[in-house]
Amino acid sequence: MSLADTAWGKPTGDCHHGPMSARRSSRRLDLVLFGATGFTGGLTADYLAAHAPAGLTWALAGRSLDRLEQVRDRLAAANPALSELELLVADSADAASLAAVAEATRAVVTTVGPYLQHGEGLVAACASAGTDYLDLTGEPEFVDRMYVAHHATALASGARLVHACGFDSVPHDLGAMFTVAQLPAGVPLELRGVVRSSGTFSGGTFHSAVNAMSRMRESKQAASARRKLEQRPEGRSVRAVSGKPHRDSELGYWLLPMPTIDPFIVVRSAAALPSYGPEFRYSHFAGTKSLRYAAGGAAAVGALAVTAQVPPLRSQLLKRVKQGEGPDQARRDKSWFTVDFVGAGGGQRVHTRVSGGDPGYTETAKMLAESALCLLLDDNPPSAGQVTTAQAMGENLLARLIAAGIRFEVVAD
Repeated sequence: MSLADTAWGKPTGDCHHGPMSARRSSRRLDLVLFGATGFTGGLTADYLAAHAPAGLTWALAGRSLDRLEQVRDRLAAANPALSELELLVADSADAASLAAVAEATRAVVTTVGPYLQHGEGLVAACASAGTDYLDLTGEPEFVDRMYVAHHATALASGARLVHACGFDSVPHDLGAMFTVAQLPAGVPLELRGVVRSSGTFSGGTFHSAVNAMSRMRESKQAASARRKLEQRPEGRSVRAVSGKPHRDSELGYWLLPMPTIDPFIVVRSAAALPSYGPEFRYSHFAGTKSLRYAAGGAAAVGALAVTAQVPPLRSQLLKRVKQGEGPDQARRDKSWFTVDFVGAGGGQRVHTRVSGGDPGYTETAKMLAESALCLLLDDNPPSAGQVTTAQAMGENLLARLIAAGIRFEVVAD
């Protein structure tokens, strides 16, 4: 059974009647894409050019006017109506320029990472201005620091700060939500997610991962500071469970625990949404078909983590993988991903799957763009502050992604 066959398969709302739109209706722009001159930012611009409704007013933002003009010219070659697309010059290190961007629009999408280095200024500007914010970060430390520094401001202004709107962590966040919906309500639930893919990670993702590995102590400190401020759900228990390497007889894969942001996002959605039950546990793995590949993957991650601790080696490693570049269309067309979920509760078990094409670039750009359109155009649940995709958009975003070709299905084992 595919979710497209249910009532969730239809996007709702429009850009003039969403519950949050009246507050910012006087702004001249609906959406700004920050970082459009990068590789993933360019793919996001392409997607918006092809799929944004005609009434949406949007703009491109970045440091270089010349490069922004080149992106606009490329978009206009396919769609002449975009020849007058507004261009905004802004720098992640220039607070005044970021404030001007945030105050001009209802929502900002940013692909400029690593976010620990380049992201906070824009989060601060959006939180202050009451402007919705979306990014592609997979950096737990950044997300925790932004919660501590800007969640309260965003709550007061009504801004929705939505991190991890790409492959980190949309398939996992919405996939877990979809799986929970297949299980009995009001009972303890246990889920595991298993990721497999053939795609290439983006240069930005690689830089973010290496930098995160070099900052384990700082990341723990940020998580601790967040826990002191964050309210826990009353009368309910949610937790990410660190699994161990093992063979999953149900799925037929060797599993390796994945130290990514995804389980944190899933658990935060579970904490925010009572539909996840009185007790919710989630574990997150990479899946391989053979023990040899599992051992090789573990060794590679271990070597990368050790290298990240030594500044000269880390610097050399980051120089070898450039940001702003990516594989060509032919390579992306051959890439794929799956995330299998096994859920149990109330005496029932279910196996679901989220699947799509190239995870690091093509599908990430799609997820980010659709998240922005959903946040702007659809009649979403009321929310403010730092929120997850499931919490802020939930079923509406699920429906959009299905319509865009990403599959959510119950697997008949």
